[in-house]
Amino acid sequence: MKNTIIMFVLLLCLSSVSAQSAKEEIDYFQSIFGMEKKALMAEVVQPDETTKSAFWTLYDSYETKRKELGQQRLAVLMDYGEKYDDLTNEQAAQFLKQTMTIKKQHDKLLNTFVKKVNKVNGPVTAMRFQQVEIYILSEIRLAIAGGLPFPETH
Repeated sequence: MKNTIIMFVLLLCLSSVSAQSAKEEIDYFQSIFGMEKKALMAEVVQPDETTKSAFWTLYDSYETKRKELGQQRLAVLMDYGEKYDDLTNEQAAQFLKQTMTIKKQHDKLLNTFVKKVNKVNGPVTAMRFQQVEIYILSEIRLAIAGGLPFPETH
């Protein structure tokens, strides 16, 4: 999974990729990432048999909403990738606002679903779900931070 995350971030940082090609590559990596993530989730979370179906229903709902936020984050990163060479203060302020808003929305989404999993599946399953999500999110954030160029000062 870590390699998929790194490849995904490297793709975002390539400025020579056309928009259509980048979208196709991003869709491809997202599908691989989604499969790897679900496999990791199944391996670690291990919901009990009586609530397994309910867990996966919640997980699928969470993933749908998480992917929407991921698309927003990707759009911001792609925009940044196109502008960082000549980034204005106004653009930098807008990128900061957008990334902080998406981060807050994602954290709120995760908290909401951890509570739902806790209610339906119990605290151990909820904790495992949260730990996997935090691990993956941390890896993604680290890869993005390490892969994006710093803006020039003007």
